[in-house]
Amino acid sequence: MATTETTATRAKVKGGVSAYRLRFYLGLIITNIVMLMIVVLTAIPYIYMAFSAFKRNDEIFGTPLTIWPRVWVWDNMQRLLSEFPYGRWYLNTAIVAGVGTVLSVLLASLAGYAFAKYNFRGRNLLFTLMLLTLLIPFQVLLVPQFQIIRALGWFNTYQALIVPGAVTAFGIFLMRQYTIGVPDELLDAARIDGASEFGIWWRVVLPLVRPGLAVLAILSFTGLWNDFFWPLIVTTDPSMFVINLGLASLVGPYDYQYGILLSGALLASLPVIVVFFIFQRQFIEGLTAGAIKGF
Repeated sequence: MATTETTATRAKVKGGVSAYRLRFYLGLIITNIVMLMIVVLTAIPYIYMAFSAFKRNDEIFGTPLTIWPRVWVWDNMQRLLSEFPYGRWYLNTAIVAGVGTVLSVLLASLAGYAFAKYNFRGRNLLFTLMLLTLLIPFQVLLVPQFQIIRALGWFNTYQALIVPGAVTAFGIFLMRQYTIGVPDELLDAARIDGASEFGIWWRVVLPLVRPGLAVLAILSFTGLWNDFFWPLIVTTDPSMFVINLGLASLVGPYDYQYGILLSGALLASLPVIVVFFIFQRQFIEGLTAGAIKGF
């Protein structure tokens, strides 16, 4: 009798385990299929843009729609680089995005370190007021920022493109969250060894918050590289245009050279992709670590 009950129990357990495995693998397959569909839907527009950069205009809008060019046309890229100051636009964008990212990372990490590790009067109030600025729409700040740029005489300069976005409340908040996780014992040990406060931030804090720096660097670089609205306001000289503004200036009222525009968009997207692949491991680690940081 006992043997029969034991056998029946084992059969039920085995059947339950089999059903669990079936549900697990079925869910895994469905998840992979959904993720694959998302990847394909996300990649198709970029793939179409990349191949259309080497098509004629009539083929871009021809039917049936094709991704692979029937005839490869290299004239679009040649005309973009020879007839328009695209190299200058590219250089302007690289300077603005590069310098702006470095300033954003350094200044935000400094401020985040101060808010996280220094106890001074009004710290919480000041931090709260800073966070409240995130609730202010960007459009509301355009007029005062425009007046400041005009008063300083910064139109058509790199300062006008870099300084207003050099540090953001979100960047300070992000770096504060990461800096909180740095043990105070390490900072005290560095002070005992005679390190200055700047040296502690540079040699102790920054290496420990590298994932957060990578997240902020990628977000800052992407935002500055893709910015269009602010450069449209503070630059009128074509030699100071960034890529997005320069490509927009190629669109005329009657003539649309979409092959040239797509060639420019293809080249403009490459640095963002390269930066992401370089910092993707730190970026993923930073997002994962940042999800468990306390306020």
